[in-house]
Amino acid sequence: MNTDTAAPSRKLTMSDIMDHRAYERIREVRQKDVFEIKRRRRIALGTMITVMFENRQTMQAQIQEMLRVEKVLTDEGVLEELKAYNPLIPEKGQLSATLFIELTTDAQVREWLPKLVGIERSIAIKLANGDVVKAIVDEGHAEQLTRENVTAAVHYIRFEFSPEQIEEFAKGEVQVISVLSNYIESTELAQYTVDELLIDLRD
Repeated sequence: MNTDTAAPSRKLTMSDIMDHRAYERIREVRQKDVFEIKRRRRIALGTMITVMFENRQTMQAQIQEMLRVEKVLTDEGVLEELKAYNPLIPEKGQLSATLFIELTTDAQVREWLPKLVGIERSIAIKLANGDVVKAIVDEGHAEQLTRENVTAAVHYIRFEFSPEQIEEFAKGEVQVISVLSNYIESTELAQYTVDELLIDLRD
């Protein structure tokens, strides 16, 4: 891991999570704020894959919504959500992402989930100098790993950068690429996305 071990952890704790009544009072405003954060962090990779770069705020919002939907009222329930989602918050020197396979029909699911086996290990970030930072599959979500003949629709991945790669990232011309033989794609990040992700990598 290419992180500064002296840097404070970004992980969420119980004190970061509101109870239901407090959350309902600010939910509408909070959702608008999170929508804007996600807009800067979401990219389309080809026509079937969306990559959502996560941070502390997106994961906090995800936990609050899960607790709301599931009507979780106990500390134990909150701790379970924290355990599930905290690993998806990037530490300094990292980017974390949720990879969504966007299929809208049963026919697409039957055709493409087998074709996309291994997709989570085929995503990388390519820098302007040619460096390629390969995705690492999140160890805490092993149940999402691709099976032998069909992949899952959601994967959790991260990227770990050296200090030199972070400075190269800052120069722009950054691409997210897929090298899977059945899904060769690339997308260049908008400058506002580069600027947003630099916060994860540096601060």
